[in-house]
Amino acid sequence: MSNQGFHVAVVGATGAVGQQMLETLANRDFPIRELTLLSSARSAGKAILFKGEEVIVQEAKPESFEGVDIALFSAGGSISKELAPEAAKRGAIAIDNTSAFRMDPEVPLVVPEVNKEDLRQHKGIIANPNCSTIQMVAALEPLRQAYGLKKVVVSTYQAVSGAGAKAVQELNDQTKAIVEGKEFQPEILPVGSDKKHYQIAFNAIPQIDKFEENGFTFEEMKMINETKKIMHMPELKVAATCVRLPIATGHSESLYFEVEATGVTTTDIQAKLKDAPGIVLEDNPSEQVYPMPANCVGKIDVFVGRIRKDLDEDTGFHMWVVSDNLLKGAAWNSVQIAETLVEMGLVEAK
Repeated sequence: MSNQGFHVAVVGATGAVGQQMLETLANRDFPIRELTLLSSARSAGKAILFKGEEVIVQEAKPESFEGVDIALFSAGGSISKELAPEAAKRGAIAIDNTSAFRMDPEVPLVVPEVNKEDLRQHKGIIANPNCSTIQMVAALEPLRQAYGLKKVVVSTYQAVSGAGAKAVQELNDQTKAIVEGKEFQPEILPVGSDKKHYQIAFNAIPQIDKFEENGFTFEEMKMINETKKIMHMPELKVAATCVRLPIATGHSESLYFEVEATGVTTTDIQAKLKDAPGIVLEDNPSEQVYPMPANCVGKIDVFVGRIRKDLDEDTGFHMWVVSDNLLKGAAWNSVQIAETLVEMGLVEAK
């Protein structure tokens, strides 16, 4: 740590996203004067290496946030609901990676490439959107700005790491069991189900989170509602189908969208995305160049390809969007929010 910079706390420091947050803070050389690592009582006392220095994990309590400037939360919604207001009360800015505050009208829901100006309205808590929402709106925003946006239909192909480290372990265990001809009992996926759990290895599960009364899952409703909030477009038509695939890391999305402008070409869309912040265009079908989850792991960008005009709808287009769900979908977007707060002069070191 240096004498300059901010007092940063990471809540859920021993979890998969917490670990990615720490790695991202280090990789980005975020200005940290003091680092506080917080977790449940069960993980307290563990030592974590950060930039060559050992930092002891402490149990997260309200008083843990005394003197903290920025608190990154990724320890589950119940912890965030309990402790993020406590952090804010003590003068910290809480950046929350759970769904606890996303639809709270008092809390900005931010993807920096899309709506960083919303950060100016924060009252101590800022929400990080759902991982699948983040990569979608990052890819759509440059097009919305240029051509308007009327409708979005998305199908997601989501990695198992979005359900946590135990789900990834189950994928690995099931794969090994099937290859070796052994029996196994699914215990984790789909997360949120209180009825049945299904095999994920060599399978696709068209359920992420619980079903709502309207037939959509909670994950699908998150994408629908969050997109409208982030883009300030309550009237936007959005539909989603979210599917879990046997992939460890990297969410993929098939996007159909309709713009308001007429006469827009595929070349126009490609040109806008090529110059867009945080977007990497990989779109050369003749050479079989397109984004794939295996190639996006460990990268902070959103990758876009397979851009083509709809055959029937003149203002309709299709594209394929891929991103590392633990980085841009979680850890990097949170750290990017912190960086943006610093750049905009919205956070001061105590």
